[in-house]
Amino acid sequence: MWGGIECTVVRLRDRFRNQVAETGHCDRLDDLDRIAALGIRTLRYPILWETIAPDDPDSCDWRWHDARLARLKTLGIRVIAGLLHHGSGPRYTDLLDPAFPHLLAIHAARVAQRYPWIELFTPVNEPLTTARLSCLYGHWYPHASDEHSFLRALLNQCGATILAMQAIRDITPSAQLVQTEDVGKVFSTPRLRYQADFENARRWLSLDLLCGEVDPHHTLYDFMRDNGIDAAVLERLEDNPCPPDIIGANHYLTSERYLHPRTDAFPAEFSGGNGRDRYADVEAVRMPLPAVQLGPAARLAELWARYRRPIAITEVHHGCTREEQLRWLIEVWNAAAEIRRRGADIRAVTVWSMLGAVDWNSLLIRDDGCYEPGAFDARSEPPRLTALGRAVESLAREGRFEHPVVVNSPGWWHRPERLYHPPTRRRMAPPTAVRRPLLVVSNDAEWWRVCRNAADVRGLAMAAVNWSDPDAEAPDRLRSVLKALQPWAVVATRAGLEQAASDVRLHELALACDALSIQLLIYDSNGTRDDSGDGQQRQSTYPGDGGTAARPSQAWTDPTLVVCAGRKYFDDALDLLIDGEHGFWCPTSRGLQRRDEAAAKDDGRNLAAG
Repeated sequence: MWGGIECTVVRLRDRFRNQVAETGHCDRLDDLDRIAALGIRTLRYPILWETIAPDDPDSCDWRWHDARLARLKTLGIRVIAGLLHHGSGPRYTDLLDPAFPHLLAIHAARVAQRYPWIELFTPVNEPLTTARLSCLYGHWYPHASDEHSFLRALLNQCGATILAMQAIRDITPSAQLVQTEDVGKVFSTPRLRYQADFENARRWLSLDLLCGEVDPHHTLYDFMRDNGIDAAVLERLEDNPCPPDIIGANHYLTSERYLHPRTDAFPAEFSGGNGRDRYADVEAVRMPLPAVQLGPAARLAELWARYRRPIAITEVHHGCTREEQLRWLIEVWNAAAEIRRRGADIRAVTVWSMLGAVDWNSLLIRDDGCYEPGAFDARSEPPRLTALGRAVESLAREGRFEHPVVVNSPGWWHRPERLYHPPTRRRMAPPTAVRRPLLVVSNDAEWWRVCRNAADVRGLAMAAVNWSDPDAEAPDRLRSVLKALQPWAVVATRAGLEQAASDVRLHELALACDALSIQLLIYDSNGTRDDSGDGQQRQSTYPGDGGTAARPSQAWTDPTLVVCAGRKYFDDALDLLIDGEHGFWCPTSRGLQRRDEAAAKDDGRNLAAG
């Protein structure tokens, strides 16, 4: 199990965005100790060109990196040094600059000289993806949008990788290239198969170039020549290959695409074309394709068959609710294990964005402050370990992880509701035995709807008990219900109960859950507004919370999680429940926070709720 910190430094017109700053890692040296405590012994870590020599190639500031790399060395963590991560370099260069490869090689040599103990390097992260987003689609600097610029940017990055590794190996002969790239696939209707075939050939182009395999017989050789690439440039790359020692496969749920000519049948933002045909470019997981054609196992098998070189999955992340993050991690882990059993040399699985990521849902184009937690949630001070982090630790130390939310349902990308156009007649799936559901206890019809909707959307098996049911009225019978259902957690609300009665009922439920080691979430939206987010403490009437109805004899037990918030925060509360959190939480400008943290002044990073 490897780890990685989302570290993109991307240029947008005349400004730069830095994910290390936006997630707060720039100010927290002790993040590295937290990562090490999970059992991570190899870490993708930034030594980025733009942050060391931002204004002048001969004016370098190493202080931040010196402190962190020294700490990583002390912790015994092997570093995979990233030198450029979706960037176009500092202000004095860019992806189309002929001097770009030589300038990056100078930076690479300086890194190797300063940190001679580092042996694993990624000079350029995802060169093909970066070239597409910067010079074909125009999202990032230098904001070009033509095939010639795309190819120049790609060749520049591959040339820079080769020169960088040569410079590094002059100093550290044992240095290895860990070359990362997004590994996906394009599917289509028969009419658009020509476009899918082209994109499926193009997806390998960065690796083919580095391996010296682009010669006049290559599928895309004529395409490159037709778009203005000099034959001498291609010949130089062919004659000076730098094949990866480890291929880093980055695979996301959106890495696989489907091209469909009916643009009116899909959301407008997916409409595009190639000058010959108009089509929708949508997520393949939302189309009715055979499951065996999709996913990490299929892509890893293709990658191994093509290159027969060691592979590491170098980014695993899913910006979604916690159970879906867990399901995705376990699916990728199991896929890697399966492909390894078939004979492939799979070295590792990397949990990416360990400290989360900001605004990747818009490719960093918008400043929405949309934060996606990772192994840690950086909105808390200090960053809070999530269930994903607990899974990382379990996989790193024991090679396995189990949780009822993973066992009871597949990820949304496997469920029928994922489809853009579900079949009108759906074949009924055979019933599956549900182990340890989520139990909801309430008296309010609106809360039943809220809980049921959340459970359905998130694929959470749910059982329900009404406060007025005989089984919920007597403590002994309530405990019998809990023993019979064996829920992994209970969600209870005050809704529909009088204050005095709810105090007694909730206290009895807390004692019963504590006795059976069942997590308990008490969600109280009474007296709160759905748009509350001011971070102000609100008076509580929970026993043991020090409010007006505090009763020492009815103090809550430690495992109890109490959330006082409007219903819009219910999904966030479920994430906290899956994380195993407890204590009193309320809304702030940075999402749900512990009551004591909510009272503190916001630190200005404005990480909004994911």
